[in-house]
Amino acid sequence: MSRTVLPWLSMLYMGLTWGLSFSLAKLATDFGGAPLGISFWTALFSGIILLAYCLVTRRQTVLSWDSVKIFFILALLGTALPGLGFYYAASKVPAGVLSITITLVPIFTYGLALAFGLETFSKLRFLGLFLGFASICLIVLPETSLPTKAAAFWVLIACLSSFFYAVENIYLTIKKLNNYGVIRLSCGMHLMASILLFFPAYFTGSLSETITNSTELTITLFCLSLITATTYTLFIFTIRESGPIFASQVGYLVTISGLIWGMIMFSETHSAWIWIAFALMMCGLSFVSPRANNPTDK
Repeated sequence: MSRTVLPWLSMLYMGLTWGLSFSLAKLATDFGGAPLGISFWTALFSGIILLAYCLVTRRQTVLSWDSVKIFFILALLGTALPGLGFYYAASKVPAGVLSITITLVPIFTYGLALAFGLETFSKLRFLGLFLGFASICLIVLPETSLPTKAAAFWVLIACLSSFFYAVENIYLTIKKLNNYGVIRLSCGMHLMASILLFFPAYFTGSLSETITNSTELTITLFCLSLITATTYTLFIFTIRESGPIFASQVGYLVTISGLIWGMIMFSETHSAWIWIAFALMMCGLSFVSPRANNPTDK
């Protein structure tokens, strides 16, 4: 198969499966999974899948105090905190709406990068920040935008999860972890997250309750873990093959497929407010997406 085709196939796979993950998260809660338990098992399964890959390909990592600290920070920002937020929100918010909030990650990332002096000011990208904020307002403020008024709070929790992912992006940018392989870094991050989540999940009873609740729930958890492990790897592959500008466009596919999967699996319908918010968020994403150096982008 041509190497020029592989990045496009990777983009298609990432868009479909990442978008599906929002519906699977909602399905997991519908099957009786507790957010803490779901977060623990998906982190553990993802870590084991990546660890198996590292062992098969003989990718060895020597643990040090510095690497443990890095795994801890990434586990907190990239798995434990955002995962809990999304899984708690999944039982209260339509899957399609959750997929819209994930588009805030690049928008938040640009805002933080601007605050830390990692990016220069751009009127076009600042407009993208404003449109992202406006789209969330259209989701949470009108009384008829969501199925229930209480769902607005959980939309904000999902937005907070996107913020944690953005903080993780800034941390990775500042630290420049070039000495760590991407797969080994992801493996350590997920295994560390499972350690962090084990005790709260165990003492709340959600650990055993989640995994023994039903066979359907266990299969759903494994599918979520498989998506997490494979899409992260493919995302890095796409960056290396085609560059970050091309890879960043996966955000469009994820949000669109997330909306479609929600309609297919849960027969979700959305108000006009949601569709307007979706359009604004897509415009905002297009404005803040990485682009080639352009002197007119001021």
